[in-house]
Amino acid sequence: MHFKNIPLYSLALILTLSSCSGKKEEEEKTVYENTKFTKNNENTVHLTEKQIQSVGLTTTTVQDRNMEKLMKLNGKAEIAPSHISLVSSIMGGHIKSINVINGSHFSKGQVLAVVEDPQFIQLQQDYLVTKAQLEAARLNFNRQKDLNTSKASSDKTMQTAQAEYSTLNATLKGLEEKLRIIGINAKGLSTGNIRSKINIYAPFTGFVSKILVSNGQYINPADTLFELINPSGLLLELKVFENDVNDVKVGQEILVYNNQNPGVKSNARIISVVPSIENGGSATAVARLSSVNTEFVKGMYVNAEVNISSRYTMGLPNEAVVSFENKNYVFEDLGKSGYKMIPVAVGISDDQFTEILKADVLKDKKIVQKGAYSLLMMLKNKAE
Repeated sequence: MHFKNIPLYSLALILTLSSCSGKKEEEEKTVYENTKFTKNNENTVHLTEKQIQSVGLTTTTVQDRNMEKLMKLNGKAEIAPSHISLVSSIMGGHIKSINVINGSHFSKGQVLAVVEDPQFIQLQQDYLVTKAQLEAARLNFNRQKDLNTSKASSDKTMQTAQAEYSTLNATLKGLEEKLRIIGINAKGLSTGNIRSKINIYAPFTGFVSKILVSNGQYINPADTLFELINPSGLLLELKVFENDVNDVKVGQEILVYNNQNPGVKSNARIISVVPSIENGGSATAVARLSSVNTEFVKGMYVNAEVNISSRYTMGLPNEAVVSFENKNYVFEDLGKSGYKMIPVAVGISDDQFTEILKADVLKDKKIVQKGAYSLLMMLKNKAE
């Protein structure tokens, strides 16, 4: 190209415009290429050799295996209302002694307390007097019956004697039942063993939950003395998330343990599932221990493990599956230190593996196992 006929200022202008135009095209090309790179690589991360060694990346492949869904639940131990008893005295009186303390264990028939009152004496006297009167009435009735047979006595006299005998017999039976209720054996009662005290006996074997009286206190028949717990009525109320409700069935065997001793697990069985979702998005499943275990007490927080189902399926080790914003992903090893994040749908999981639904797309691919979470964090930071 020849510039001899072009004025000097024109040549300078041409060179300047040419330079600006080239710079603009170059910038536009760079912006386009950067945009294209970001779009195509938003799910891909590249590591240096040093980063790979630092993270300790390992890979695996999808595997066929027999898997069970292990569901973990938590809740509290409670006592069925039918196994909580409020104990009172049939008759009023003063508390003479209390033989248990809060939390103490007792056996069926054990004396929990002693109540004293003069009315107990009166009731026994009435019984013995009525018993004597009944014997006299019986003899009189038999005599009148014999006299009436020989017409030496009128029918009216015999009927009066019969009525008196029947009345006293009914009265005696009633007094005998009252004595039985307060723990006195009427058959063995005599004038030599009348007593002013009665015992309050334990109706079953269990634990004392509350003591509501004190020594010397006067109680009425309506007053509660003790709240007793029968441990055979222990129930486990477990929370089940809405997504898992249909997997929990009555009759399922579960393993339960408490936070104080998580290594020791006890057998239990689901006996009820409440058909209602609460505000927290969960339902309640009720379980009962297979045998009485004193390590579980009312109000204790408990955990449970439920094996829901078993099937032959395809899965990956748990650490190969990562979650972000309620979605699940795995990382494919692309080679040359490149790793691509792939969304996956998961199914059941156990202590080691997670089921991958439609896992055929991952067949023959190298999937990152150890280090998948580190890749997720790197990709997230890259996006930010």
